[in-house]
Amino acid sequence: MVKGTVQRREDIRVSLDVKLLKGMEIHLEKGIVKNGYIKIENTIITDIGPIEELKQVEHWEVIDLPSSFKAIPGFIDVHIHGVNGADVMDATPAALHTMAQTLPNEGTTCFLATTITQSRIEIEKALANAGDFILNKQHPGKAEVAGIHLEGPFVNKKRAGAQPSQHIVDPDIELFKEWQSLSKGTIKLVTLAPELAGGLELITSLKEMGVIASIGHSDATFEQVQEAVQAGAIHVTHLFNGMRGLHHREPGIVGAAFLLDELKAEIIADGIHVRPEVIRLAYKQKGSQGVILITDSMRAKCLKNGHYDLGGQKVTVKDGRAVLSDGTLAGSILKMSSAIKNMLHYTECSLPEVIEMVSVNPAKQLALYERKGSLSKGKDADIVILDENLDVFMTFCRGALAFNKEE
Repeated sequence: MVKGTVQRREDIRVSLDVKLLKGMEIHLEKGIVKNGYIKIENTIITDIGPIEELKQVEHWEVIDLPSSFKAIPGFIDVHIHGVNGADVMDATPAALHTMAQTLPNEGTTCFLATTITQSRIEIEKALANAGDFILNKQHPGKAEVAGIHLEGPFVNKKRAGAQPSQHIVDPDIELFKEWQSLSKGTIKLVTLAPELAGGLELITSLKEMGVIASIGHSDATFEQVQEAVQAGAIHVTHLFNGMRGLHHREPGIVGAAFLLDELKAEIIADGIHVRPEVIRLAYKQKGSQGVILITDSMRAKCLKNGHYDLGGQKVTVKDGRAVLSDGTLAGSILKMSSAIKNMLHYTECSLPEVIEMVSVNPAKQLALYERKGSLSKGKDADIVILDENLDVFMTFCRGALAFNKEE
């Protein structure tokens, strides 16, 4: 059969709720299976293994794939603002629908809807909209919004980057609690500057509430990062960008991220935000278990060069770069499928190690590993099929085909 061909058994009882993917290489939690199969029932993987162990094929939808193709777990993007003209701060169901529908094209099956520093009323509209969407408006066949990443406004003006500085405020536990209530409990990750007044107290409170505290847009010293980790911080937002860098007399946030195993570090692997050699350095320091690949993409991803909006600011996109009028980088237009290929090239790591960085680590960090982040019986059928060039060929989101390169 031709690659990716869907074969349906000649029987009126064909059930499109049961799918069988077979013939490809499968990357399991431990090890790789050649000429394998994955059985999907509704939204769940119900069986997986080498084809010789498949007992029978009943009235199922069968998708035969070449042996050179690879089945890997869906990508999880914990830091993304927008794509294809849509942005989380649009605060509309349509915007999140566009994101959820578009992201499977690059292999992303799950993401955190990421806000940006803005006026209180704009943040609150985005939080209320995202919370309602997460709880009431999601369906298989689209990337799942697993929660909200609140990036700002509890950040340091000195390291604001593309965060509008006029709306930055000090960390505030009571304000966060109001916002968490407004979002119906869906904020899962908060980027903040721990050195600000109230920073450590908010980190402690976030830990108690089961929310990830991430150090970002921060000028914290090494000692201040240590204090933040002791208070409960476990994450670093886009390592190297928007933070105190590494100096031989002040290790800063970068040095702390390198040395403290408690911290998982996000990296934008586009070769623009961080030079390839520095990405390689970070990988050698943190290893595949300490890195989480993100896109930090904004609404211009998938669109042409031109002028766009990010947090009420004019952003110019040209030749792969998104910048404010003063040249400050303003998010990216990076696709996750490109990030994994870049990471393989920059670091010479293996595909299983990239899978750790793009699927396993974010799933574990978000406490989703029981149902996402790997291909295993009983987990969500979030599956990416890569072709022989490691390009995304098919994406399944909770069992439903969300992207097919040949359609």
